[in-house]
Amino acid sequence: MTQWKIEGDYMETCNCSMLCPCITTNLSAKPTEGDCKAAIAMKIKKGEKDGVTLDGLSFVVLMHSPGPMIEGSIKVGLIIDEKANKAQVEAIAAIASGAAGGPMANLAPLVSELAGVERRPISFTGESMSFAVRAGELIDQEIVGIASMADANVPIYIDNTAHPANKRLALAKAVKSVFNAFGIIWKDNSGTRNGHFAPFSWAG
Repeated sequence: MTQWKIEGDYMETCNCSMLCPCITTNLSAKPTEGDCKAAIAMKIKKGEKDGVTLDGLSFVVLMHSPGPMIEGSIKVGLIIDEKANKAQVEAIAAIASGAAGGPMANLAPLVSELAGVERRPISFTGESMSFAVRAGELIDQEIVGIASMADANVPIYIDNTAHPANKRLALAKAVKSVFNAFGIIWKDNSGTRNGHFAPFSWAG
């Protein structure tokens, strides 16, 4: 297996009401809207694959599951920073699809459709308790962490999850969640939908 490693920041929103039941049931629960739409955004602070440097690039995995995720039939599309060159696009696509191994390979058996790759300028900003990601006209999402009672600058966490980004996820509410790519459409700014964030470190 090809050796590679990437690390950086992750955030996501989904169409489930907070708290997403997928996280607390190892993907076996029915999503709160019946289906699941989620945009998993990753900002690579440092990384490489096959000698190709991936520092500073971002990508978004957009997915749709028609029911409980554990039942499969998941459609996945990939949005990659337009700053990436051909070799970088190929490296990120292999990592994000699970073809190169690593955490996303565990999700791959549940995926029935790879909907393609889009290139857009991606802005991934934020720190501490707030993060926002925009990928052209395709993705526009923003989250705010749910503060713990002990410290308003420290979020509540859920631990030992099966999530590919990190076993330990901060809880957040989606201030804004807009998806419009690969036939996956969602728009919400109610502040009641689910979000997460965490550092990530992947290798394969």
